[in-house]
Amino acid sequence: MKLTNDRYVVLIGTKNFTERYYRDRTGWLKVSARGRRFRMTPEQVLNHVLPAVASLKPNLTIKVEHRDHPPTK
Repeated sequence: MKLTNDRYVVLIGTKNFTERYYRDRTGWLKVSARGRRFRMTPEQVLNHVLPAVASLKPNLTIKVEHRDHPPTK
């Protein structure tokens, strides 16, 4: 099992929406609840993930999933 950061998907959301963050060959990508795609720097990803990890927003959940194969695009 390879444990590099291109093998993980970070899901952040509430009961009404979920956003996905993952790394592909080009860099970090955010997929919004509406399906829009946004390129992000690693610092921007941390700015989105850290409040959820620190439980600063009470109804926000965070989940990390491992994938066996990295994204192809």
